[in-house]
Amino acid sequence: MKSRNSPPAGKVVLLVILLLLGLTFVGCTGIRSSPEGGSGGTVADSTLFLSPTLTSAGGFGCTSPNVNGKLVALSAENGTRFWEFTMEGSTSGGGFGCASAAAPAAVYGSPAVAGELVYVGGYSGKVYGVNIASGASRWVYPREGKLEPIIGGVIVAQDRLYFSSADGVVYALDAATGDLQWEFATGGKIWATPAVSGDRLYIGSFDKKVYALSASDGTEQWQYQAEGAIVSTPLVYNDTVYIGSFDRNLYALDAASGDLKWKFPAGNWFWTKALAYNGTIYAGCFDGRVYALGAEDGQELAAVDLESPVYSWPVLVDSRVIFATEEGTIYAIDTATSQATLLADIEETVYAPLCASDGAIYVYSHQQNLYALNAASGANLWSLTIK
Repeated sequence: MKSRNSPPAGKVVLLVILLLLGLTFVGCTGIRSSPEGGSGGTVADSTLFLSPTLTSAGGFGCTSPNVNGKLVALSAENGTRFWEFTMEGSTSGGGFGCASAAAPAAVYGSPAVAGELVYVGGYSGKVYGVNIASGASRWVYPREGKLEPIIGGVIVAQDRLYFSSADGVVYALDAATGDLQWEFATGGKIWATPAVSGDRLYIGSFDKKVYALSASDGTEQWQYQAEGAIVSTPLVYNDTVYIGSFDRNLYALDAASGDLKWKFPAGNWFWTKALAYNGTIYAGCFDGRVYALGAEDGQELAAVDLESPVYSWPVLVDSRVIFATEEGTIYAIDTATSQATLLADIEETVYAPLCASDGAIYVYSHQQNLYALNAASGANLWSLTIK
């Protein structure tokens, strides 16, 4: 059994360290710092939208890898591919005497769907609006140049597209045209996906603050100072913002004022977005546990040990909260008893958010395999490799 106080395992550690240092690559040291990963899926009208990441290694040879991300549209029923859209990669100068290397269009946040468009943002610093029927590009932002890497996902609300970037800025675009509506700068990098509730947008930053902004014009409503950097995406539930931090606390903040209601300390980082059901908050942690906490007072109701760090966003299916661990084990937690049942073990690394629709769970692994599992039994409905 793993120590709950040890740092997060595997490639997550390397990714975190390299991005914290602000590196794009390490040149001839043989250490790969080009991100690897993939987004979670988003289902709309029986179509699954997913952004796999296509990478090729540089390593000791200091080659210039061709790195591109794709947005693909698949049948949610059987995985048939309808279309794919290739996102733009960019090239940057090399370092340490090496040749230039490609900046990847890796995607870590899930796509968003609204109307006739699906939206996705990439590590290459661009956001795309793509026609859901044809896969044709409707618009790209920015039109010229690029932003700093986009780590979080995009969301659509009030006819606007919201996202954040590693430049520490929150952006709001016209969802139909991609035109900039407003932007707001924080004091640190942002990796998280924003959350919008009513006319407020909530976001956490590496400057250790949680911000509430006007969703209409981006003016600051309040800010809360935490004790560590925040990469978790906020959950807004019953007028409260729940958000985890690298300081090992899960915070509950009044959504209107930003006042602290309570905070809960765990054995390691909170990275994944929490999930709420029937007055209980379920939060996965890098200490390998899922904590069930009272939404009002933060009282620990249960701590379910999954024995592997939890990085992926959970989903709720038929009053069961379903989590994936970094090691690829998929558990269903009964919300009535807090008992965990092993649904499946894909034996592959899982960082991407889970997705659920019509009794199926979709899991995209770090090994670029997509699994459609029966949410009740865990049986493999279909699977395929997406590169």
